[in-house]
Amino acid sequence: MSQYAGMKQANNSAQDRSRMVDFRSDTATLPSDAMKQAAISSPLGDDVFAEDPTVNALEEKTAMLLGKPAALFFPTGTQSNLAGILSHCQRGEEVLLGDQYHIFRDEARGASVLGGVAMEAIPTDISGCMDIDCLTAAIKPDDPHCAVTRLVSLENTVSGCVQDQQVLDAIAEVAHQANLVVHLDGARLFNAAVAQHCPVSNLVSNADSVSICLSKGLGAPAGSLLAGPADFIGTARRNRKMLGGGMRQAGLLAACGLYALENNIDRLADDHAIAKQMAVELAAIDQLEVDLQRVQTNMLFIRPRSDNHDQLREFLSNNGVLIGGQSSFIRLVVHMDISASDAANTVELFQRFFQKN
Repeated sequence: MSQYAGMKQANNSAQDRSRMVDFRSDTATLPSDAMKQAAISSPLGDDVFAEDPTVNALEEKTAMLLGKPAALFFPTGTQSNLAGILSHCQRGEEVLLGDQYHIFRDEARGASVLGGVAMEAIPTDISGCMDIDCLTAAIKPDDPHCAVTRLVSLENTVSGCVQDQQVLDAIAEVAHQANLVVHLDGARLFNAAVAQHCPVSNLVSNADSVSICLSKGLGAPAGSLLAGPADFIGTARRNRKMLGGGMRQAGLLAACGLYALENNIDRLADDHAIAKQMAVELAAIDQLEVDLQRVQTNMLFIRPRSDNHDQLREFLSNNGVLIGGQSSFIRLVVHMDISASDAANTVELFQRFFQKN
């Protein structure tokens, strides 16, 4: 399809075109040959002793990009968020966060299970924006009947939607005025920065801590980082050890992360462009509902008739395309291993399916 002309092709990982085209998540990316070479040639040491030079370089670069004093490398974003919450909160204290946020819905409530930290979910709208009045009302008084509200946790992006920075800043101001700290789950924060054509540090200046993920749109095989004040990161390092996240010669992974930060941020715009083009073309199919308002970065959401879900997923899988099993809206995520031609071919498969159904 000519509409995709000029969009960059997929990551040149050592995979041929017989592979499955995987729209289930941007965690499906494979490291490119150049990224793997960076890992092979990286100098290594024992990171538990803070002696891995590649990990140290990654942490320093991340702190610089985010405008924070220090950063700490983690194997996963779930562990990074968990260590962050445990470093801010004691047992019996509370975090306020959005009811659609990943920490609340998709991280097994680890802060409550392992840390005794209560969670109160605040209503969010379709784009993931937290209701600031509900948040303010949820801050507890100094009363022994209540949990001690200690932390407000934000997220950006939320299901691919870029959060209004003025709202995030207003929430942070409310939190700080109430002597609370603010954490930001920025798993896809670089998508938000690229979509707004601004430095990523601009988006986190009012957050006391922030977690970013390297293994989604940035294309690294694993790894996340937690950034914040030096004393906070010192506490997080202890919590990382307690949670089993202390790795040894982790520079092999950190080198992939460094490569991602140095080479794969600006190219996120290609994913955004492909996602928007796909959404427009899929919206032209009468049997599909496509929420065009939510296509702000690399995600699009489609809703076929309920009796088409399983058949559609099976048809696409039989033709080399994987999509998620969500209902009623199915999430499609574009990433560096999905090329413009992959997207065009996938749209054609959707058209073929609905011509017969």
